[in-house]
Amino acid sequence: MDKELTPLADRLRPVSLSQVIGHENITGKGKLLDKLLKGSFLVSMIFWGPPGSGKTTLARIIASEAKAEFVELSAVNSGKKEVMKIIEAAKLNRELNRPTILFVDEIHRFNKAQQDAFLPYVENGTITLIGATTENPSFEVISALLSRCRVIVLEPLSNSSVISIIKNAASALKLTDKVLPNNIIELIADLSGGDGRGALNLLEIALQLSPHKTITPETIFSAAQKQFPLHDKAGESHYNLISAFIKSLRAGDVSACFYYMARLLQAGDDPKFVARRMIVFASEDIGMAAPAALNIAVSTFLAVERIGLPECRYNLFNCAAVLAKAPKSRQVADAMSRAISAAEQYPNLPVPLHLRNAPTKLMKDLGYNEKYKWQAGFKHEKGNLPPEIQNLEIFID
Repeated sequence: MDKELTPLADRLRPVSLSQVIGHENITGKGKLLDKLLKGSFLVSMIFWGPPGSGKTTLARIIASEAKAEFVELSAVNSGKKEVMKIIEAAKLNRELNRPTILFVDEIHRFNKAQQDAFLPYVENGTITLIGATTENPSFEVISALLSRCRVIVLEPLSNSSVISIIKNAASALKLTDKVLPNNIIELIADLSGGDGRGALNLLEIALQLSPHKTITPETIFSAAQKQFPLHDKAGESHYNLISAFIKSLRAGDVSACFYYMARLLQAGDDPKFVARRMIVFASEDIGMAAPAALNIAVSTFLAVERIGLPECRYNLFNCAAVLAKAPKSRQVADAMSRAISAAEQYPNLPVPLHLRNAPTKLMKDLGYNEKYKWQAGFKHEKGNLPPEIQNLEIFID
């Protein structure tokens, strides 16, 4: 391929660990990947991180430095048939004492059956599997495969790392400070959101928009169009945002919960999902302190269901404000946890005879329902719990 037709991010892709910028906690001297490669010891692994954090780059470097055959597969457009062809080739490589690294991009897109196909060959060493995913592997990768792989978390690149990547690109392209001033480098880094590839793509477009001229902030914003939310409604960032939303409600921070809810809706989350979470919150965190909160949350869900976007946003934000400002109580929620724990600890205690139903004479003769009276507020002299846990306190006033 013509070098000029190759994207800048691919042309400048690091080819050794020493060239990698960021992730020093795993690529630095004496760290995990450095030790594995120096010891010529390959292990199957899953790189979990956001777009542009270096997952593919690290996989290629590992294969290159391990002198292994590198086979790249995308789970988006590949299936079990393609996997088995690669496995057969890997078996031949193994006879020649050459390792095979199978890199599966977006491994979370493979279903259970497709992931199952890897298991025996990862187990016996026919292939070393390196998966890449932007989704939490705990949710998307089967446990059997997960247990055979080392999960390596790649955080978004720091702002300083992205700046270093841009400066390296400027040096490689022989860009002067006049063409690419420091304030523009910092602006590109800010807009990239920790995505190294995205930063280089943005730089490349900006250069095309202003050849041989000073790149201005207007050029950068024109090239970027907008900063898209780094959020997949089925993935990890979804759970982080909803967690932040609920915790902001709990803290009574209306501004924060409004912000996180706006992020969720902007990224395409179902407003009914948000409404359902507020119903749970109304019982879990408000409970007896303001019992009417549950009615408001349920009414909000019904309104959202009937009205839909965009108008139902008024319902959601009003409800969030009420829940955030409401007094909080975990009395019932904590008691529920203690009840569940007691049920798990004593799962088979017989119900006391005096509390049992007695539809037949035999049951009555055996003492079922004995001395029980059907009247308001009746308290039996023997209490209501089995004798073994008679003093157990679950609901604490």
